[in-house]
Amino acid sequence: MKKIMMASLALLLAVQGLRADEGMWLLPYLQKLNIKDMKAKGFKLSAKDIDNINGDAIKDAVIIFGNGCTGEIVSDRGLILTNHHCGYGAIQQHSSVEHDYLKNGFWAMSDAEEIPTPGLSVTFIRKIVDVSDRILPQLSDTLSEAARNEKVAELVERIKKETVLDRPTQSIEIKDFFGGNQYLMFIREVYGDVRLVGAPPSSIGKFGGDTDNWMWPRHTGDFSVFRVYSDKNGAPAAYSKENVPYAAPAHLTVSLKGYKPGDFAMIIGFPGSTERYKTSYEIDYTLNVDNPNRIFIRGERQKLMMEDMKASDKIRIQYASKYAQSSNYWKNSIGMSRGLKKLKVRDSKLATEKRFAEWVNADPVRKEKYGEALPLIEKAVAGRAPYLGRLQYFSETLLRGTEIITAAGTVGWMFKDGKIDSSRLDAVRRNVEAFYKNYSEPTDRKIAKRMFRILQDSIPLEELPSTFVVIRDHFGGDADAYIDYVYDHSMFSSLDRVEAFLKSPDETVLKNDPAVKLRREVVKTYNALIDPINSFSEDFLRGHRLYIAGLMEMDKDRVFYPDANFTMRLTYGQVLPYDPQDAVSYDYYTTLDGVIAKEDPENAYEFTVPEKLKELHRTKDYGPYAEKGELHVGFISNNDITGGNSGSPVMNAKGQLIGLAFDGNWEAMSGDIAFEPALQRTISVDIRYVLFIIDKYAGDKRLIDEMTIVR
Repeated sequence: MKKIMMASLALLLAVQGLRADEGMWLLPYLQKLNIKDMKAKGFKLSAKDIDNINGDAIKDAVIIFGNGCTGEIVSDRGLILTNHHCGYGAIQQHSSVEHDYLKNGFWAMSDAEEIPTPGLSVTFIRKIVDVSDRILPQLSDTLSEAARNEKVAELVERIKKETVLDRPTQSIEIKDFFGGNQYLMFIREVYGDVRLVGAPPSSIGKFGGDTDNWMWPRHTGDFSVFRVYSDKNGAPAAYSKENVPYAAPAHLTVSLKGYKPGDFAMIIGFPGSTERYKTSYEIDYTLNVDNPNRIFIRGERQKLMMEDMKASDKIRIQYASKYAQSSNYWKNSIGMSRGLKKLKVRDSKLATEKRFAEWVNADPVRKEKYGEALPLIEKAVAGRAPYLGRLQYFSETLLRGTEIITAAGTVGWMFKDGKIDSSRLDAVRRNVEAFYKNYSEPTDRKIAKRMFRILQDSIPLEELPSTFVVIRDHFGGDADAYIDYVYDHSMFSSLDRVEAFLKSPDETVLKNDPAVKLRREVVKTYNALIDPINSFSEDFLRGHRLYIAGLMEMDKDRVFYPDANFTMRLTYGQVLPYDPQDAVSYDYYTTLDGVIAKEDPENAYEFTVPEKLKELHRTKDYGPYAEKGELHVGFISNNDITGGNSGSPVMNAKGQLIGLAFDGNWEAMSGDIAFEPALQRTISVDIRYVLFIIDKYAGDKRLIDEMTIVR
């Protein structure tokens, strides 16, 4: 299925000597740490053009999209671009068998046709300020971690109270970096009226499905279009017909110029989590417990989901977003384990730890300060491992994997002190309606039976919820029979039954529901594991903080950056090809020709090409979006990204939008733990392909006219 593209000798010579640029950099320090190197690589602007504390800058056009993605503002009317997989939940939310936007796409041809999306928000970062000097001097290494955390919380609250905000809709978030060795304040503003504007069909936006996920070459048009609305004064407001498109003070211009190997590429976004300072002890746990558990359990659940999704359009729509969320991290875990082993990441971590220990032991002062760092981490990782392993099993199989257990928790909070809290009733009804819109009882029942068998086969009875004793004593050990009993007799197996209950709620009836009883025992067992795990937290956090501080002191000449924690970061590098293995070279871009070549009637679920797209390819009707007769679809660069960066703008040396980042590559899936300079690549959809789909495929020319496009 994968098409290997050979890079020419001239191309390799053009990029010779360039190196991958590791680092997820904090914007306030670009002038001090990065701008000189950025300019050496071709950047044409200043640090102030990126982040200007006293005015608008590129930063102000980059947003948190929803709860875990990045987006960018591309017009002065609040038009948003992000990934298709980031907008997937909203697209699915509005889809039905009659209006299948997942399958057919959606395009609003006017503001009036844009669809409100309850629950979706975007967040602007108005200001970033280092407040370390207001916190660190008041802390001491003699404090226990609990006392230290208590003191930090007190100081954070004081800073929040003393900070004057521009308007009451803004809020403050203060986060720690380098394991608690630095603190930054983020002034945020959340807008809750976000509307769906456009989305290609999944055959474009999700082309390649699981098979191509995390792979290069890639041919996915991974984008969707939204708009943020505000009140007439530009302030955040709940949805209202009176709201207007947000008058964005800053938006990104779009470039049709394209790129060539070695060209500067910059990404700003919200990377979710990296563990670059992870130790060998933690890698052992990841390889031996965490990833294998996730790969096995999710793999079993996803097979059953997919069986039903392929058999029914209704179930396909209901479970599309759930499946996508599960499978993305499932395949990530497979690739991560492969990369950690193949690239011998553990060995490099051991070498660093050996050098650190020798450096510490060579000086009594350093030994006093940092000598306990690695032993504390080793002790904590070993001590909490068995509890974390069971916790993960219960989470993946029951709390995350068996939906009726989730459903059983949707209505209980409407009771307060044994009485109905009428103020919560409407919210409960909305939650119930939303849950059952995407619920198939036969699918959930089938999955539950598999999940219970996995638990019976994997964990001793004495460590399981007491429900499994009931299965042994009253169902002859037959978990399937128990599951049938729960689903046959619980109100939560049916929306009609729950709605009937809500007409005359009775807390006693609720407590005796078999699904509620099941949930109660599962949660009880799950919570019992929390305290043992937490008992090792102080050792781990202290060891982690001291280890990072020691590394920074040991390697004084190295420029350090903090692990990702879903705060705004910048990464810069170049557009580059790479050689994944001996005698194989991958080019730096893909084209529509590759989309057509990948069409596979035997795997239509992942590799269908819409007829209109094939017609546009046959006639070469690419408009102004082609380059030398080819329509580029995706490209790669050596930028340093991770989950949360999905939808991030990829910009050229002038800060103009050239693409949307959406993935990493298979050969460097261990990159969250150790950056791999020769292999690590960011996969992005070319902005010209995005515009082509909007213009030529969808015919939504008003969106093209709305953007500032540099031709």
